[in-house]
Amino acid sequence: MMVIEIDFNSDEALYMQLRNQIILGIASSRFQEGEALPSVRQLAETIGINMHTVNKAYSVLKQEGFVKVDRRRGAVISLDIDKLQALKEMQDELQVVLAKGRCKHITREEIHELVDEVYDSLGGTQ
Repeated sequence: MMVIEIDFNSDEALYMQLRNQIILGIASSRFQEGEALPSVRQLAETIGINMHTVNKAYSVLKQEGFVKVDRRRGAVISLDIDKLQALKEMQDELQVVLAKGRCKHITREEIHELVDEVYDSLGGTQ
């Protein structure tokens, strides 16, 4: 059973929280390649959110290459995103994050330590 936690008090949009939770689940191997996600209706009822919100999260995941939509099985985890494209997106996102850190005088060593910590928490071994 897929466990997804949504923070209703957060400023972050619910569909983005849902998207992020699913990506974190894939990264930490809680959700496997080929595994079907719950139906839009099922997930909406389980979490207590609108079906349109779940639909939007699934659409974003599809656009980003984390899921594909199968007519019989619904949204299925499918990591066919091109690695170079993924690295480019990661670089763009990291640039902003690192710039914010530099403004706050966070050192290269502190950043490396943080990256290792986060990577390890996702079950990374390489």
